[in-house]
Amino acid sequence: MRKRYRLLGIFLAIASPAYAQLESPPVLAPLQQQAQAARLSAQFLTRFGYRSVPLDDALSAKVMNRFIKSLDPDRMLFLQADIDKFMADSAKIDDAINREDLQIPFSIFNVYEQRVVDRMNYARNLLKQDLDFSVQESYSPLREKDPWPQSVAERDELWRKRVKADWLRLKLAHKTDAAIRDTLDKRYENSLERAYKYKSDDVFQSFMDAYTTSLDPHTDYFGATASAEFDISMKLSLFGIGAVLQERDDYTTVRELVPGGPAQLSGKLAVGDRIVGVGQGEDGAVKEVVGTRLDEIVQMIRGAKDSVVRLDILPADAGPDGSHHLISLKRDKISLDKQAAKKSILETKDGDASRKIGVITLPTFYEDFEARRKGDRDYRSASRDVAKLLNELKQDKVDGVLIDLRNNGGGSLAEAIDLAGLFVGKGPVLQQRDADGKVEVESDDFPMPAWTGPVGVLINRGSASASEIFAAAIQDYGRGVIIGEPSFGKGTVQTVVDLDHVAHNSKPKFGELKLTVAQFFRVNGGTTQLRGVTPDISLPGLSDPNSFGESSYDNALPWTQIKPAKYAVSSKTTAVLPQLQSRHDVRVKHDPDFQRFLEEITELRAQRAKKVISLNLTDRRNELAAQANRLKGSDQIGDGVDLGEDDGLQANERSLSADIAIENARKNAKDVLLKEAAAIVADEAALQAGVPGAATQLSGSTEKK
Repeated sequence: MRKRYRLLGIFLAIASPAYAQLESPPVLAPLQQQAQAARLSAQFLTRFGYRSVPLDDALSAKVMNRFIKSLDPDRMLFLQADIDKFMADSAKIDDAINREDLQIPFSIFNVYEQRVVDRMNYARNLLKQDLDFSVQESYSPLREKDPWPQSVAERDELWRKRVKADWLRLKLAHKTDAAIRDTLDKRYENSLERAYKYKSDDVFQSFMDAYTTSLDPHTDYFGATASAEFDISMKLSLFGIGAVLQERDDYTTVRELVPGGPAQLSGKLAVGDRIVGVGQGEDGAVKEVVGTRLDEIVQMIRGAKDSVVRLDILPADAGPDGSHHLISLKRDKISLDKQAAKKSILETKDGDASRKIGVITLPTFYEDFEARRKGDRDYRSASRDVAKLLNELKQDKVDGVLIDLRNNGGGSLAEAIDLAGLFVGKGPVLQQRDADGKVEVESDDFPMPAWTGPVGVLINRGSASASEIFAAAIQDYGRGVIIGEPSFGKGTVQTVVDLDHVAHNSKPKFGELKLTVAQFFRVNGGTTQLRGVTPDISLPGLSDPNSFGESSYDNALPWTQIKPAKYAVSSKTTAVLPQLQSRHDVRVKHDPDFQRFLEEITELRAQRAKKVISLNLTDRRNELAAQANRLKGSDQIGDGVDLGEDDGLQANERSLSADIAIENARKNAKDVLLKEAAAIVADEAALQAGVPGAATQLSGSTEKK
């Protein structure tokens, strides 16, 4: 699931000295169509949301608080006096939306821009001073619950410590003072210049995020750009040149070429090349893009299939004053295969016996809605791709299948139902209850399952929504073993509403709403809402339920239950669960990689639990030495644990080759959880082979509607 609040930090800056000469950032004002979109959204949300929340003074105050938090989550920019002034208007937002007036959020944002400029200039000036790391003082990096600074002097002191913490982190990574000063000056300059690049769309998107998520955690507003990205994520394709771009060292840089895309096939573009100009068509003028936001450059490069885009390229090995060259590329359909289902085979050993476990990794539940709506018989979807992979795994003669849904935040509801059908056959998969209390039972249409052998589903706290529907169905049917952490706990259903269609606009201008319209329930009558799916075999995890997951939201729907549906339960898996658990316990106890993984988790949690960090050089060196001693001899372990030496740099501050090397190292790290999950499925296969004639029983009483 995406993290809330830090929405205005998503745009990386390209350094341009001209910005530093301006006294204050531009004053942003709302567009008329934005005010109209806000009013139409409010009318729709008030009438059609699953949980009716009136747009009144109480909701206004919540919206105001969320909007301010999105701008200054660590309470380092605004003073208490600013907050007092803002909150004086907190009861007026509802009336302002109804009369199509967005001056309140825009005026707050303009103050935010000024505060950013002031703070970044202050931080850069601090770099010119000598910092004393022999004194005993500390800094609190997490201040979201701390009071706002009462005075300019108090805020200055916070920033002095923040700069000192940034410096010390680099110093501990053995950087020289000169290198540290250059790195931090550039970092703060980038943040400073970001304030000059915001547009009214950014303010409106952030304000609408604050409004929609005040209703419930999963209602969203999509402006034009966000709507396009959502569509791309669902159909796993776009029309462009097939290059992954990143802002580095003041340039839009090619980080990766998509295999088979126009850029890669042409041989004209290489990783590390920098794009300094973009032109449309065979002879359109080339516009310089140095200093242009990355998202705007991306939109310029994307376009219709077979259309031409020209790029002015500064080669990777050329200096800033090196020779440019112009290339032409014809846009084509780019498949985002990294987000598609993929398979691998893990071999497990138990004494002299070995078994092959087919692993299907599914990052998201995608579906090309548009192609399906048009009747395209070959439209792409998660369940279709998984069905093909299952057929391949049958040919590979695997003994069991493990579905890896870690960090799969969901997607298409229909795909979750169809995916379950591949393993349970025809039958109910979930129940939906709408705002009127009407319950519908949703079933798949597969007369026979595509895979009848042993099944495991690997989940973690990042497995949400459609992932939970699938895992819950497998568990309720007794069809397989659920392994990992308790899942996210999102048990609500959203639909996307095109506001331009509602308003009968001939051209897009109002955007879209992703609106919560129902709550889903398991076939056993329970819900995944708030509690998530509890695994049959628990594995250690990194997540803190207090900060991540449905239970971390202050306005999440409560857990509840309804009558169960009528479905057939198999005891084949449940009968062997006690033996699976005991085998797992013995195995991990003697697995050195697993034990090191537990040690690293313990260390990482201890680091995260620290509310303050020392700014004393000797103390910090001693802490790092003690940590290194505790983890001596430990290789990097997968699933997000990375306790290697901290270089103190942000991703775009490293060389591209160094950053890619770090990314590859993480990809290639030992994944002890996947290895153990595969071993559990292998145990399941072995034990079920000795369980003749699995019993089947009927559960529930609700008929399919």
